Amino acid sequence: MRSIVSRVAWALFIACGVLVGQQSVGMTSQTKAPTDADLRAKAKKLAQEYIIVDTHIDVPYRLTNKWEDISVRTQGGNFDYPRAREGGLDVAFMSIYIPASYQQTGGAKRFADQLIDMVEKFTADWPDKFAIVTSVADVRAQAGKGKILLALGMENGAPIEGKLENLKHFYDRGIRYITLTHSKNNHICDSSYDQERKWHGLSPFGKKVVAEMNRLGIMIDVSHISDEAFYQVMKLTRAPVIASHSSCRYFTPGWERNMSDEMIKLLAAKGGVIQINFGSSFLNDEYRRKSEVARKEIAQYLKAHHLKFGDPAAEAYIKKYQAEHPITHADIKEVVAHIDHVVQLVGVDHVGLGSDFDGVGDSLPTGLEDVSDYPNLIYELLKKGYSDEDIKKICGENLLRVWSEVERVARKLQATE
Repeated sequence: MRSIVSRVAWALFIACGVLVGQQSVGMTSQTKAPTDADLRAKAKKLAQEYIIVDTHIDVPYRLTNKWEDISVRTQGGNFDYPRAREGGLDVAFMSIYIPASYQQTGGAKRFADQLIDMVEKFTADWPDKFAIVTSVADVRAQAGKGKILLALGMENGAPIEGKLENLKHFYDRGIRYITLTHSKNNHICDSSYDQERKWHGLSPFGKKVVAEMNRLGIMIDVSHISDEAFYQVMKLTRAPVIASHSSCRYFTPGWERNMSDEMIKLLAAKGGVIQINFGSSFLNDEYRRKSEVARKEIAQYLKAHHLKFGDPAAEAYIKKYQAEHPITHADIKEVVAHIDHVVQLVGVDHVGLGSDFDGVGDSLPTGLEDVSDYPNLIYELLKKGYSDEDIKKICGENLLRVWSEVERVARKLQATE
């Protein structure tokens, strides 16, 4: 038997050798590299075929400032139904963003409920265009049927208001991840933006929050939290975690809001995923530093002239300042560079997309300026040599894997109660 197999294999080998020798020129012409147009077309096709999950889009808070009908193409903002469909977006995590000011004034829970009400109204007003999803099974069942699927992520745990039972309240309302804090320390943990380190990581209550989020099946989001808080979360959590809208500190040295290489490695070792933020400040350190200077100078001017953001005189000054102090935006290739960096560190299974659309103003990179542009990103990944399977993972499968594991851990924990 072995001799027969060997002869067959040898015959095939010889035949292949003859073909290569006789037709190499013809084969080369038939297998030439795809053109730019080919790659563009393929990118658009993959965007429609694969499940694209974007874990951070600030539509609700944007619409509290200026209402627009997102069922049709809007003049403002980065998200609406037509553009989302054009870009192939399947799952848009609506950010239930709670400004840190509510930690002083009170009313965080009430405001969170109002924003959730708003998202629920999208599906009531436009049921043919939007649907809320609360599980990976929901996503699998409904993706690709023409609707934009809206998942809910709470940005800032302030609405928990010191009561673990409020976690169950928000889980029941559809919240499937919570960013533990935002721009200031809260009652759960310290913020990467806050100079004071009140808790040096998690508060005693915050440690209970981690455990209860694991039990309920709410993904823990480590974007915005301090490094100390991150490492404490990683030590305590029973389930993988996400960074819903962070990028790589390697490109922004010393900026705690992005994740260091060591943090990314630990995140991946525990099965988690970092969702790359598209904001230019997250991608490019020169842009970040210049924009920080601009923010300080504008704030000083407004304070000195007793103006508030939104005042006509303030808006006129800001427009004039920006015209006189232009800052070059990042480019879409820099988003790919951050993705590449994560892949080189920990592999392709631990990176995804968390754009921060509608949350980073006009700082989005060239070529990736709204939800219609995901095909542009896929095109750049194809140009870099990423395989179809890799792109599928980056677009959404990595996040869905983590979400599934969080669900599994919750079922296991609840079964042992």
